[in-house]
Amino acid sequence: MSTGTVAKPSAAPKSAGRRKLTWPWILLIVAAGLVLFSLVRVISGASDLTSVGQVSGALQLAVPIGLAGLGGLWAERAGVVNIGLEGMMILGTWFGAWAGYQWGPWTGVLVGVLGGALGGLLHAVITVTFNVNHIVSGVAINILAVGFTRYLSNFTFAEAEGGSSKQSPRIDQITQITVPGLSDWLQDLQQKHWFLISDLAGILGGLVTNLSLLTVVAILLIPATWWLLWRTSFGLRLRSCGENPVAAESLGVNVYKYKYIAVTVSGGLAGLGGAFLAIVATGIYQEGQTGGRGYIGLAAMIFGNWMPGGMAMGAGLFGFTDSLKLRGGAENVHALLLLVALLLVIATLWQLYKKKYVVAGVSAAFAVGFFLWYAFTDEVPSQFVDAAPYVTTLLVLALSAQRLRMPKADGLPYRKGQGK
Repeated sequence: MSTGTVAKPSAAPKSAGRRKLTWPWILLIVAAGLVLFSLVRVISGASDLTSVGQVSGALQLAVPIGLAGLGGLWAERAGVVNIGLEGMMILGTWFGAWAGYQWGPWTGVLVGVLGGALGGLLHAVITVTFNVNHIVSGVAINILAVGFTRYLSNFTFAEAEGGSSKQSPRIDQITQITVPGLSDWLQDLQQKHWFLISDLAGILGGLVTNLSLLTVVAILLIPATWWLLWRTSFGLRLRSCGENPVAAESLGVNVYKYKYIAVTVSGGLAGLGGAFLAIVATGIYQEGQTGGRGYIGLAAMIFGNWMPGGMAMGAGLFGFTDSLKLRGGAENVHALLLLVALLLVIATLWQLYKKKYVVAGVSAAFAVGFFLWYAFTDEVPSQFVDAAPYVTTLLVLALSAQRLRMPKADGLPYRKGQGK
């Protein structure tokens, strides 16, 4: 064969997908965010923005949302949409409090998990076995949980000392840990209000001060879920049920079994989030105390692109803004106006770099608007303070919608043997 007849190798096709963020880039983004927060704190004078108490409160508020989001991730990775997370959290709060005030907080945690798991099992029966629409089933479970717990409260908590038809008796607290020496040193360093150093000290201090043991368990569940679903054969089979159940069945995977396991675990995690609310966050069950956190957990999961790490970031974002509302209220949320304006300036520069001039112009206009709002006001209306966590969640979801990819068979009906 002559060399002239040999075809030249074609150029490798360019990847059209988005580049995956590597750890150096992630750490760089986190560092840039910390610098930005420190700058906003110095300019605005909102010293509580990154304080130990703020971070500690944000973590406590983020845990139940993160557990609900983690539950949603388990279900949807197996192909089952779980709108019923709110109802499963409600079951977790009630059963956790019922067992907790009688037999101790850790027993309450276990029973709360079982209560949520029962809700998950019911959702699995309805959606997997009877193939009912997942949204309809989830909404029905949410409604059923409200009525069921109210009915049970009438002849349990109402007859107990210190309880009523809408709340339980007081529950003993789970042990809290504080790293001696380190916690005090970080608090002292944070109170000096030095640029960047005090902010970093406040964040680290919030992670080692008055930390409930159940919070530690909840945090460890995030890497445990990642390892189980992405590094084991069990996780591969479960995720295949959410991507292509027909192909999974052809390879010998019992799709029904894995869907049942995933949705039951999903309910158990949501129940654990509910038990955390009743036992750790408040020390008491109160009717309606979940406050829509099951839905917010679902939003955090979507924000995180159905990945444990991204979901944790979404839950942390909501917990942080919710904690700002509780600590410092109008002053802290007013400082967020400056933060949003600076973020919009960065977005404008990025869009100019990408030569998207229309989007850059819109971002610049909003940046100016937020700068003016911050400059000519001293505080924001109380209604906006209350709505800030929810508005933040909606904005982040809207801005991140273009990069999301749900499991391909998520929410789709499936019958055993349908591929034959």
